[in-house]
Amino acid sequence: MTASLLLTGLVAVPWLGALLLGVAGSLPARAARSLAVLASASTLVFGVLLLARFDPSLPGLFVEERVPWIRSLGIDYHLGLDGMGLLFVLLTGILGPLALVTTLRRATRVRAAGAWFLLLQGSALGVFVALDFFPWFICWELSLVPAFFLIRGWGGAHAGTAAYRFVVFTLAGSAGLLLAFAALYAATGTMNFTDLARLRAAGELAGKLGALGAWTPVLVFLGVLVGLGVKAPLFPFHAWMPATYAEAPAGVSMFLTGVMSKMGVYGFFRLLWPIFPEELRAYAGPLLVMALGGVVLGALAALRSGNLRHMLAYSSLNHVSYCLLALFAVAGAGPADGVAVESALVGALLQAFNHGLSASALFFVAGVLEQRSGGDSDFARFGGVRNAAPRFALLAGVALFSSLGLPGLNGFVGEFLIFRGVFALQPLAAAVATVALLVTAIFLLSFWQRVFHGPRSGAVAGSFADLDAAEWRVLGPLVVLMILLGVAPQLLAGLINPLAMSWAASLTLP
Repeated sequence: MTASLLLTGLVAVPWLGALLLGVAGSLPARAARSLAVLASASTLVFGVLLLARFDPSLPGLFVEERVPWIRSLGIDYHLGLDGMGLLFVLLTGILGPLALVTTLRRATRVRAAGAWFLLLQGSALGVFVALDFFPWFICWELSLVPAFFLIRGWGGAHAGTAAYRFVVFTLAGSAGLLLAFAALYAATGTMNFTDLARLRAAGELAGKLGALGAWTPVLVFLGVLVGLGVKAPLFPFHAWMPATYAEAPAGVSMFLTGVMSKMGVYGFFRLLWPIFPEELRAYAGPLLVMALGGVVLGALAALRSGNLRHMLAYSSLNHVSYCLLALFAVAGAGPADGVAVESALVGALLQAFNHGLSASALFFVAGVLEQRSGGDSDFARFGGVRNAAPRFALLAGVALFSSLGLPGLNGFVGEFLIFRGVFALQPLAAAVATVALLVTAIFLLSFWQRVFHGPRSGAVAGSFADLDAAEWRVLGPLVVLMILLGVAPQLLAGLINPLAMSWAASLTLP
């Protein structure tokens, strides 16, 4: 299969599945569920086929397709993948089917839920493979529509308010993105990411933007920063997140935290880093403070929360902020130790992938607890789950300790590399972030103690079933990957080491 077919099929098959579900009015629920899962699982198949083409010795794109699309506007149908993009494609391929199965398991209107979810998955994949702003922005914005309807239609009691808040915040950020790239097009005649990065490397981009006005380069940078920061989320643009994660169905929360938040992190590395490195360096100090705000305040808010979903939402803010902390630490370091730079960058991308696995697993755990308790996720409603459901407690414990960063599990590797790099580059920031590690340990272990240990109480006092076969099929693969990638992190590091090495070399040249 050619590279163009692989890249196009990667995005098109989930969308085609959504279309088929949308027009098949008489399709039985069981058949609709099977079609949706097959279309979602195609992402992992395409990801593995693309992985077979990956060359670990090359830092650039290993597959690419570029043909003119709208010639009058200089817009190309430009898709491509390097190791970083492939990392997020594989993450989507793993989490997509598992989150979809979780969503459809007890959903009413199976066809509609499956169609919306596949549209969401295909849109996320488009963000990871598009290299021209026009198709990239279509996918970026299109992802809001199915996310809104999934949250509002199948979420909790306050899902409508949460869904509207999510859309309003994200649209506001997207407006900044759109205006910024409109200015880039007016200045350069292109919105292609690789062309813009080439202009920046040649020293021409700043001059072209400056011709539009002295403040234009800064305003364009800030527009892109805010647009990506809302999605990531970067503190303080995270206000939409706690309610959205708490009200969304468990499977949708798995995808939101595991994949959609990574769209923002990916954008920081794909857009800001290559196109605006000077602005990143100039504003690295305030950005470092914002990342530290997410790290520390996310951990403190999780510690104060008595609701499992809210705790996990703030925990996600804390963990994603580590990725941005590493990027901003590198940006603010100037000429620096190449090993430290490479360590921070590799750690940030590994953390993004591994957090996707562990956070999704914990949101699934929250969904199981809610289902067993009639929809309640307050800590006070649970006690002694380990005695009632030992197999569930075992898998939940692995996911929890992975999120905690226990050595031997996947969560440890990224955090270790981030701190290895940040301590060398920005020691004060690393020292402050270390405090958050202690707070993270306190709130996760407190949750573990209160919910899983002690005498059976609350919703666990009566009948409380252990994992069934369907739940095993979702949580089991995630736990296996946490252990495998904890023991053999080089399986992922090999995808991003060449890219990080080239970035580190560009920063450490005299």
